[in-house]
Amino acid sequence: MGSTAAASALPASAGSGENLVLILDYGSQYTHLITRRVRQLGVLSLCVSGTAPLAALEGLRPRAIVLSGGPHSVHAKGAPTFPEGFLDFADGAGAHVLGVCYGMQLLVQFLGGAVEPGERQEYGKMDVEVTAPSSALYGEAETGKRQTVWMSHGDEVVKLPEGFEVVARSVQGAVAAIENREKRFYGLQYHPEVTHSPQGMETLRRFLFDVCGIKADWKMQDVLDEEIKTIQSMVGPDEHVICALSGGVDSTVAATLVHKAIGDRLHCVFVDNGLLRYKERERVMSTFESDLHLPVTCVDASEQFLSKLKGVEDPEQKRKIIGREFIAVFDDFGHKLEQKIGKRPGFLVQGTLYPDVIESCPPPGSGRTHSHTIKSHHNVGGLPKDMKLKLIEPLKLLFKDEVRKLGSILNVPDSFLKRHPFPGPGLAVRVLGDVTQGNALDTLRQVDEIFVQAIKDAGLYDKIWQAFAVFLPVQTVGVQGDQRTHSNAVVLRAITSEDGMTADWYYFGHEFLVDVVNKICNNVRGINRVCQDITSKPPATVEWE
Repeated sequence: MGSTAAASALPASAGSGENLVLILDYGSQYTHLITRRVRQLGVLSLCVSGTAPLAALEGLRPRAIVLSGGPHSVHAKGAPTFPEGFLDFADGAGAHVLGVCYGMQLLVQFLGGAVEPGERQEYGKMDVEVTAPSSALYGEAETGKRQTVWMSHGDEVVKLPEGFEVVARSVQGAVAAIENREKRFYGLQYHPEVTHSPQGMETLRRFLFDVCGIKADWKMQDVLDEEIKTIQSMVGPDEHVICALSGGVDSTVAATLVHKAIGDRLHCVFVDNGLLRYKERERVMSTFESDLHLPVTCVDASEQFLSKLKGVEDPEQKRKIIGREFIAVFDDFGHKLEQKIGKRPGFLVQGTLYPDVIESCPPPGSGRTHSHTIKSHHNVGGLPKDMKLKLIEPLKLLFKDEVRKLGSILNVPDSFLKRHPFPGPGLAVRVLGDVTQGNALDTLRQVDEIFVQAIKDAGLYDKIWQAFAVFLPVQTVGVQGDQRTHSNAVVLRAITSEDGMTADWYYFGHEFLVDVVNKICNNVRGINRVCQDITSKPPATVEWE
């Protein structure tokens, strides 16, 4: 997202930025959470790279700017810093600036203070005490009180710039919060956005509403209205659009939104890539026809995808192959459509979400070289560079729960909105290694169906964010029917989450697990061992590949 996309993302109620919070990303694993927390408080927030050129911010008039944390020391060679002219930009916009962790140290150093390696590094839960008699970030009622926060820093502030005061310290004496109200500069050495800082949301609330005077006026209806205007301005009155429709929440909401904007000039395509779940093709096409009444064409490209994936074991390569083949299918569909309607479609709609963008490549704003790519999502990092179709991604600034709210406004049936997420590469990232090995795909489909159906039967489906099975290329010794077996193992994974960016594993009761394992081993040939994945995210990701 460059400056154009950032500006177009502003809903009408934001007043072209009057209540906008801009997050400058310096590589923290928690940056996305700052964005989420601000939105949860009813305020529009956008994330751009902390090192993006100032031109990327032109047209934005943020009321507040948050400088995120990051893994670097401000003293390290090549450590990220402000874009040239940033403080003049902030002052001209009348914005309040809040530095978080690395962001606070960067602000202090830039303004003439001093940051040095701490004698005692502070990581994890730590108590801080509000020391100032009157603090804008905490209020008078908190003076002298302690609260538990999440620390993660090796360096510490040892000298404040002129005009600043310390308003909180850690129990070890480190500077934990600073303010310069006259210049509208504020800093927190800890992470208020994480749940490990129980009073962090209240601190953010005070900063946004009491300090900055921002109004909580960001609503999904405004997002819908603005996106429709954006799509109508992008797509000319005679142009046609293809939509990659998978049957999941994201693509369904994206298709419904674009259909509302341009009507029957939208042509939806459901691709059977041979990597779908049990009877997914039949179920999804039936639901499209009966519930959504969208024009959908089903393309069977299973042989095309599987032939290109044969022998491929590297997850990144799989994702890129799948992304490339999807585009090939859409190009071919566009050519056939051109022969039918006399005009070749020039756009492709995808249900890309904000987490896809974060994990795949530099986040909106460009220039992020100070954090790691987690995985290349097939619809972001996996797209070919020479793609002819122009992308329309109306959901790329939204999280999953926000997409569901948008879908509800669009009257998308709950049967779609409540579906668990399913990865675009499908079972390719749930069969570890070569997806064409033996009967791995068919075996996994059966196991997954048993597991998910058991969850539904137990009334747990809506309590779980995502549940699925993973096929391991590992054979283990077992005993079935009084005979020795040497069969494959599978893993069951179920998680709870708000947005898919962080997750905890779901705790099943003993009886449920015993029942599911028995059903799998008794009904799926080739499986003699079932494991459960109890790893949170982080350190793991949701999918295994």
